[in-house]
Amino acid sequence: MASEGRKVGRVCVVVLGDVGHSPRMQYHALSLAREGFQVDLVGYGGSRPHEDLLDNKGIQIHTMRSPPEFRAYMPRLMSYAAKVLWQIMALFFTLILLKRPSHILVQNPPAIPSLAVVWIVSCMRKSAMIIDFHNYGYTILAMSLGATHPLVRFSKWYEGFFGVRATASMCVTQAMKAHLDHQWNITSTVLYDRPAELFHSISVEEKHWLFIKLSKDYSVFSHGDDADCEESDGAATAFTEISSLENVTLRGKRPALIVSSTSWTADEDFSILLTALEDYEATIRSGREDLPNIVCIITGKGPLKEHYTKLISNKVFQHVKFCTPWLSAEDYPKLLACADLGVCLHTSSSGLDLPMKVVDMFGVGLPVCAIQFNCLNELVKHEHNGLVFQNENELSAQLQELLSNFPDSSEKLRRLRENVVAFQAVGWHQSWRLAAYQLFGGS
Repeated sequence: MASEGRKVGRVCVVVLGDVGHSPRMQYHALSLAREGFQVDLVGYGGSRPHEDLLDNKGIQIHTMRSPPEFRAYMPRLMSYAAKVLWQIMALFFTLILLKRPSHILVQNPPAIPSLAVVWIVSCMRKSAMIIDFHNYGYTILAMSLGATHPLVRFSKWYEGFFGVRATASMCVTQAMKAHLDHQWNITSTVLYDRPAELFHSISVEEKHWLFIKLSKDYSVFSHGDDADCEESDGAATAFTEISSLENVTLRGKRPALIVSSTSWTADEDFSILLTALEDYEATIRSGREDLPNIVCIITGKGPLKEHYTKLISNKVFQHVKFCTPWLSAEDYPKLLACADLGVCLHTSSSGLDLPMKVVDMFGVGLPVCAIQFNCLNELVKHEHNGLVFQNENELSAQLQELLSNFPDSSEKLRRLRENVVAFQAVGWHQSWRLAAYQLFGGS
């Protein structure tokens, strides 16, 4: 509900990417609408945004046409220039034709060309420009081109040039706040990522019916031929069953469900997880009987998915099963809530942002094993709400430690899960209102 006595304003939220794959910007839009702002959300189509966003009458989504595949018929550098020119024209005319907003909130990265276009439009329309720094565009570019490449150096200058010209800025960590100030003299407000309301714990019954639904497309969720499964009316799954009293229960002997969410990009080395699971498999084969079988779910879309799915298909596992589903915005948080353990392989290109996937996992009460990088301790507290590892050997040891005698005697896993509860106490909107609301004229 809007604050009483405050004149309702209009905010334009800009995502130069798939709106459905931009959860933080969707949450911004929802919070702004909740406080009474009229919101224009500008971005590309692709995946379906959250239902709350689609159903909100205070939010209008303006879908821009994606650039053609210029690389199919012109050299790489020319295709990049053509793509940027396309984006400039599409974004500029979309913004200039909307009703004048009091504020334009733009996601960074990508920086090129969105920061320049938004700055020009904000000057023309006398709107305040707010940048939400999720990471840096130039550090992502450096991963493929190298830090000394001319385009990377230009991108760094460009990001700083327009960054200091914004009316206000937000960022995702204290480490990034300090770096923005040191590198470009940009003062920013830290708004930590928090899970949306749909990321929460669910009942055993809800888990069961999700498993039933997913088993229609993915066999790892079905009961199979396991003799330990007492099927009732064909409604048993690999993890749940219906008892003689018609109650849904977790199976006493079941595989451990671990989940990892990814965009299948170069900043996530999934060979670490595969190697760790190979070692886990070898440990069971060597005669260790206290370890459960594992079902490993890897969700997401991205450029390296085909590469890793081929690697997985070439491996021979008896005690580990893999599934790489694409889930709806409604089913994804439910699956996280079904899992026993999360694994995060995200390493930041800048070392200054935090993995949103861990935020979502914490939101449903799921502890994680996460690979170490700078500033991760702002989110994952080793031995408190998760475990931090450096390499595949440490990850394998952590999996074996946490899953020993699963599900009966997983004491450490239970303790980590209990400590995650504190993270669930503060939701996105409460955090947003404390940190970001004043940037839009709120109090």
